[in-house]
Amino acid sequence: MTDDTAGPSRRDFLAVGLTGAAALSGCAAPQAYSSLRPQASLLFAVPPVDRVRMGFVGVGGMGTVHLDNFLAIEGVEVKAICDIVPEKVTRAQEKVVAAGQPRPSRYDRGPRDFERMCAEEQLDLVLTATPWEWHVPVCLSAMQNGKHAATEVPAAVTLDECWQLVETAERTARHCVMLENCCYDRREMLALHLVRRGIFGDVLHGECAYNHDLRSIKFARDGEGLWRRAHAERRNGNLYPTHGLGPVAQCMDINRGNQLDYLVSMSGPSRGLQQWQEEHLEAADPRRQERYLLGDVNLTLLRTVRGQTIYLVHDTNLPRPYTRLNMIQGTRGVMQGWPDRIYVEGRSPQEHRWEPLDRWYTEFEHPLWRAERVRTATGGHGGMDFLEDVRLIACLRAGQPTDLNVYDAASWSAISELTERSVRQRSRPVDVPDFTRGRWATTPPLGIIEG
Repeated sequence: MTDDTAGPSRRDFLAVGLTGAAALSGCAAPQAYSSLRPQASLLFAVPPVDRVRMGFVGVGGMGTVHLDNFLAIEGVEVKAICDIVPEKVTRAQEKVVAAGQPRPSRYDRGPRDFERMCAEEQLDLVLTATPWEWHVPVCLSAMQNGKHAATEVPAAVTLDECWQLVETAERTARHCVMLENCCYDRREMLALHLVRRGIFGDVLHGECAYNHDLRSIKFARDGEGLWRRAHAERRNGNLYPTHGLGPVAQCMDINRGNQLDYLVSMSGPSRGLQQWQEEHLEAADPRRQERYLLGDVNLTLLRTVRGQTIYLVHDTNLPRPYTRLNMIQGTRGVMQGWPDRIYVEGRSPQEHRWEPLDRWYTEFEHPLWRAERVRTATGGHGGMDFLEDVRLIACLRAGQPTDLNVYDAASWSAISELTERSVRQRSRPVDVPDFTRGRWATTPPLGIIEG
């Protein structure tokens, strides 16, 4: 494992050859990805794709949610399904046929059969909803074969993997999008709209989290229980930062006029999974022999180059109600989730008292959430899952930059290894790499997209 926070020289050296590499591959690299001059923007688009031909890798829980969403979106053709479980491939194929499309090709010859799919199929977009360690291999295979890539969160586990995604996207001039659905939730999009309207004044601080009791899921004998618990055996940090961090990063213009600078992180004791073992597993169950490194609560403080602060929490091993915190604070007011509330100086009815969000939704609802189809979506996590999929297809069909890009995928996912490093070093500050190589300074903020 290399320490990319120590210096940019290796990455800068590799970057010099990206334009030439793209030309040799037969793929004309657009200006945004081919030029590494600091003044170049990160915004990147490809020519419009009228019909988006898709391949799916992993059609379990979230993979099936996405499949159902995309089958309901105009302009999508599902051409191939890949999974290590043949029955899941068959079930997905039947869904596609029931939706009125031809039966997609099947790929179920083992864990790397996605490579055959990416090489053989005529696809525009490959989506992976697999265990975390497979996200990068699938995305790399897709981009190296001329396809765009979309992945469930986190996009990568290590810094090296983050750099691989960035360098491959730049070299091949393909999109690599992390499907961070929480950036599309109604509350988070209201907050972004209010920030863009200047309601909070200058944004100075954010608080965010992934606080979710996952003990029963981690010990399940199927689904995430087959792989997610293993990360707790060998890693100690924030293993799942993007649900909370992504929306705050957008409000603070990270990678678009601003940049994460450094962080400090610490973890508390590891007790929750051990207690679950003792109380729920039989004495002869081999899982009783597992030992866990992951602290039950990880706390991280981040600072941006503008001097803003972010408080980020990971808490998945203890009994607790779900929350992402979702707090944005500025010089004129503050908004917080779980429970939902807001206070804006000069606008709220009573001084120093919270008010509900109801009237703020009435006046400042994000345009994308005004669509009835989004508000009534029920699959997965509701409207936010459907909206993120709709937006991805809309951008590809219109030839526009995607809302989230490979630099967001890398910088948000990199927090995992950076927190692990800080925890190992008694919470010493750790620099956040600049995956944009300086281009964040001239890239405009994410705008309020009209419905």
